[in-house]
Amino acid sequence: MIKKSFISVFLSLLLTFIPAITVSAAETVSVSAPAAVLMEASTGKILYEKNPHEKRPCASITKVMTLILVFEAIDSGKLKLSDTITASEHAASMGGSDIWLEPGESMTAGDMIKATVVASANDAAVALAEKISGSEESFVNQMNQKAKKLGMKDTVFKNCNGLDEEGHITSAYDVAVMSRELIKHKKVFDYTSVWLDWLRNGETQIVNTNKLLKSYSGITGLKTGTTDDAGCCISATAERDGMGLIAVVLGADTGKQRFADAAALLDYGFANYAYKELKPPKNIPDSVKVNGGMAAKAQINCTVSGGIIMNKSSMDEVQISIDVPGELEAPVNKDQKIGSVKYKAGNEERSFDITTEEAVKKTGFGLIFAEIFDSLLTL
Repeated sequence: MIKKSFISVFLSLLLTFIPAITVSAAETVSVSAPAAVLMEASTGKILYEKNPHEKRPCASITKVMTLILVFEAIDSGKLKLSDTITASEHAASMGGSDIWLEPGESMTAGDMIKATVVASANDAAVALAEKISGSEESFVNQMNQKAKKLGMKDTVFKNCNGLDEEGHITSAYDVAVMSRELIKHKKVFDYTSVWLDWLRNGETQIVNTNKLLKSYSGITGLKTGTTDDAGCCISATAERDGMGLIAVVLGADTGKQRFADAAALLDYGFANYAYKELKPPKNIPDSVKVNGGMAAKAQINCTVSGGIIMNKSSMDEVQISIDVPGELEAPVNKDQKIGSVKYKAGNEERSFDITTEEAVKKTGFGLIFAEIFDSLLTL
């Protein structure tokens, strides 16, 4: 009995001096593909990169930009999901992955989008492009204009479906940028989440090329691509605990490798980072005193939106600082910036302007007389 008590005490003391073993988030991630990027979707913050601006073909990832223009056309009313699209000889002539459109064959825009997203159909992508812009060439011009607007400096599109073509290039970073733009159109998830579906009244079965839909928790999309020049590529989107990630892998040797790399990137992001939604501070004043004005004070406003990315390893608290003057000198303009609210967590910082909600004119005899005269008229 004494021996057992001694052992118990010894073990208790030993455990006191042995530091607790904790499981920490992964600090690194291994990606075998030649180029990759991990981006947080809401902020655009890069969490990992490997040759992010190396110019490479991206195969059917090209269709991400095609779909951006398609959904913009839907949002503007230029295209409806119920619209009938008839395949041209040019659209029907596409090789690679397709749904075997015949020249003159018609489908709804909704089914053409489904074929483009789920089956990565090259012919359906061209049919959509021709419907929106009249020709694939005109549509591709719009693709390049949109790429320029988004700041995609590494990208030149030569077609709308990603078939290998000289000079048709992009980068892992640019793919992440356009993927982030596409998923702003939430309707796209109605298609990217589909594993298996049918076209032509059940005659044609289509299966999603994104195998992560069956294996990765939180996966929402987005697009795969494979050609001889591009290798195996993917832009994978996923969401957990309110944080969205975009994992881009270009040039993998095999389809299995691209899915493994994308999953590793997403695992790294979810293990190491968290999204903290920002809210307006409660102690921000409603108004600021105005000296020499027709009103004694000016109402102020600060619109706070979005969030900040926090590193789980540091778990820094979000620090809030309010910079607003105690008083203003008239005149004061409406929407005039007078200060800011800043949020900081670790190395991350976001700032929002504090502005005036109304104008306050400077005091003057003429203005005072006019105010008195107007008040007398209303008596």
